[in-house]
Amino acid sequence: MTISVLDLFSVGIGPSSSHTVGPMRAAAIFAQQLNYQGLLARTARVRCELFGSLGATGRGHHTPKAVLLGLAGHTPEHVDPDLADAEVQLVHDCGRLTLAGGRQVPFDPDTDLMLHLDRELPYHSNAMKLFAYDGQGGTLAEKAYYSVGGGFVVDEDEQCADPEHGGAPAPTAHPFGTTAEFLELARATGLPVSSLVLANETAAGRSEAEVRHGLARIWDVMDGAIERGLAREGILPGGLGVRRRAAAAARRLRAEADAANPGASATDWATVYAMAVSEENAAGGRVVTAPTNGAAGLLPAVLRSYLDLHGAALGERERADAVARFLLTAGAFGQLLKRNASISGAEVGCQGEIGSSCAMAAAGLAEVLGGTPEQVENAAEIALEHNLGLTCDPVGGLVQIPCVERNGMGAVKAIAAARMALRGDGRHRVGFDEVMATMLQTGLDLHAKYRETARGGLALHVSTC
Repeated sequence: MTISVLDLFSVGIGPSSSHTVGPMRAAAIFAQQLNYQGLLARTARVRCELFGSLGATGRGHHTPKAVLLGLAGHTPEHVDPDLADAEVQLVHDCGRLTLAGGRQVPFDPDTDLMLHLDRELPYHSNAMKLFAYDGQGGTLAEKAYYSVGGGFVVDEDEQCADPEHGGAPAPTAHPFGTTAEFLELARATGLPVSSLVLANETAAGRSEAEVRHGLARIWDVMDGAIERGLAREGILPGGLGVRRRAAAAARRLRAEADAANPGASATDWATVYAMAVSEENAAGGRVVTAPTNGAAGLLPAVLRSYLDLHGAALGERERADAVARFLLTAGAFGQLLKRNASISGAEVGCQGEIGSSCAMAAAGLAEVLGGTPEQVENAAEIALEHNLGLTCDPVGGLVQIPCVERNGMGAVKAIAAARMALRGDGRHRVGFDEVMATMLQTGLDLHAKYRETARGGLALHVSTC
């Protein structure tokens, strides 16, 4: 594979990996290039144009905010979500933007940041162009970028190369491009899914300790998003008036357990955890693409509910190993989905986001519950198969309705898929490769209005007033 699990699970801020994280990265790259190429001192003005889904739902997904932060030199991994709004508001108030490298230029968000509601660029529906001009209005630099899902970005020069990295494939110990190849490797080596992926990660140049440390950091951010979501209440931003519900739901589950009831089931808590993260994402908080921000709540919810049930019996090292095995296995299926189908709602609808995340979480859970590679693959196949055709129709272009509840429902599906697979012996009629191909074709057949444009489905029939 050409992408690392540590790249697939990237830290960023909400509400969207393709519409917030990707554009921020692209804008930061553009600003940094101005500096590296010696053009910054001559830059008198910058401008950005957003196309396709970025233009159609960019405001609801905070894309303009992301572009401004990126141009100012912030990256999704390190920007402070609590200070970001104030910095963007200062640009609006003062009409000036300090670019990465310290160059201050005039900037009018109404004219220098254009959202094209009905124009697309040919390569991908998440497209943007950035421009830099000198004092006489001459063009110093111009570049098109494509946010291809999960926070990954390619530019116009890379679009015909490997869309995952735009570079040469990383070396791997056990190369695979399909699930069939992956299962054959597992049979030949006798290794579980997570060990195969770990071997590939270390072959690409990281030590095992570095990989495990990176996975532990990813889980810390995921778990932190759950905790923040469970602690915060109020109305989500954006004007829809959607209330945060996770904190109140968690209190109710705890009260029911305190009342000498048997306690909430794993699926009850998984639903609440998933909604907590999704609410944090909708509010612009720090989350992990899993594999996208729109599906950021599902995977941590399934892992946290597993740890709730089994973590007390595990020592600290065993617990950390379970987290690593879960994420490595989930990441393997995320790699396959990104390579052979899509994780972009703008390309294939929400089946590419929630569907992919559901498959990844089901695989990870089956792995840590002792499933064979065949059972792990079956869990992922069941989960993805039963998300086929899922549309991406965010009301008002906001990652709130139906996204918050959809994360909760996806977590329940993932748990059910893993349990179903573990009750079998791994033999099944339909393979994950076939379901991936079906998902991709289904997504391409979906009318464009059902692919993250906020012009179809619930977005059309639910009032935003």
